[in-house]
Amino acid sequence: MDDADRQLLRRCRVRLVSELQVAPLWDVLLSRELFTPGMIEDIQAGSGSRPDQARQLVIDLETRGRQALPLFISCLEDTGQTSLASLLRTSSQAAKRDPKAIRPLDPFPVALGPVVLKPEEQTAAKQYPSKPIPEKLTPVVLGPEELWPAKLKPEVLRPEVPRPEDIGSGGFSDVRTQRGLRENADVAYVLNADPCGYCLIINNVNFSLGLSTRSGSNVDCEKLTQRFRLLHFMVEVKCNLTSKQMVQALLELARRDHGALDCCVVVILSHGCEASHRQFPGAIYGTDGCPVPVERIVNIFNGTSCPSLGGKPKLFFIQACGGEQKDPGFAVASTSSEDRAPGSNPEPDAAPFQDNPGNCDQPDAMSSLPTPSDIFVSYSTFPGFVSWRDPNSGSWYIETLDKVFEQWAHSEDLQSLLLRVANAVSEKGIYKQIPGCFNFLRKKLFFKT
Repeated sequence: MDDADRQLLRRCRVRLVSELQVAPLWDVLLSRELFTPGMIEDIQAGSGSRPDQARQLVIDLETRGRQALPLFISCLEDTGQTSLASLLRTSSQAAKRDPKAIRPLDPFPVALGPVVLKPEEQTAAKQYPSKPIPEKLTPVVLGPEELWPAKLKPEVLRPEVPRPEDIGSGGFSDVRTQRGLRENADVAYVLNADPCGYCLIINNVNFSLGLSTRSGSNVDCEKLTQRFRLLHFMVEVKCNLTSKQMVQALLELARRDHGALDCCVVVILSHGCEASHRQFPGAIYGTDGCPVPVERIVNIFNGTSCPSLGGKPKLFFIQACGGEQKDPGFAVASTSSEDRAPGSNPEPDAAPFQDNPGNCDQPDAMSSLPTPSDIFVSYSTFPGFVSWRDPNSGSWYIETLDKVFEQWAHSEDLQSLLLRVANAVSEKGIYKQIPGCFNFLRKKLFFKT
């Protein structure tokens, strides 16, 4: 395959990954000797979902011979995928007529535009309609919006008066950039499945062995149930689980077939504490007072334990204390700090540190931990510190997370959303709290909205 064909495939990759139906193609690809049986088996074994198989098929197609693209187009036609075949055939013919027509690496926009003529120029234009009048063009941009150069963007073609919806939001150009990233499978996870995946919420409210009732946790649970349903997840809620029941629920979720899904979310609302760890700090209490290390929870879903989620994002949101320290904060020159609301009495989700909790702590996943990939763990607080929860309105972290997702999930990626959460939570209360995360994602993640 020559460079022009490779560039064409890369330019069309997002649509191919989104629409390509791979199942009918395998026999046709074999009969045309475009792929060997071993190559097809590798694609099917290494990529669980249809989008992943389509993406790998397109990547491997670039390594085939000079006739690979025409043969592939013929295979698409034979399997009824005429719209994709027409797209590739038309684009290929255009590229052969004009090699510069396909320029995926530097598709700079072209500036053209209407003219604003003086009266005498309008008369001349009527007499000589084909005669151009130089230096009278007001730029109008053709090309992908996310690639518009700054000097040609609409905001700078007129007086720079910021629109209300742009103030503090990152601006109009940032929205275009994010839209372009969302549609680029090379830099963002593809979340096309509907439903997108499972979301398991474990909500522990009532405890034994001296741990206090977590008033307000049901408010958190209801908010996140509705939020993740709106984000196209199948939400399941399990309440008041012991440590063994928590592990069992997580194992049951990991053993399901996620092959047709694109993502998985686990939310845990409970008391927490410090714990010995290699990768992920902290532990979460079951209602029996026994902690389960966050490290163990996460690794139930790693590539070895849950192969159908291999290469797909696995997100964990932990509302629990990371320890017993209370952060009084420090003075800064200027802040928009939000004091505790009158009448509120926030509670910590803290419990004493147990370095060796005996039979309750089962660190069987800690002896040999694989390198995590496609994992994102968001903590409500810094390791070792208290996480605050209001008995009436719920926890600071979950309340803020819900509001930020409601306002910004349609346009911003996960990391940008959680930066907003961290900033908002850090401004709350007399005692302070700062959420954080452990990020092992390979790409940006935009929720399906």
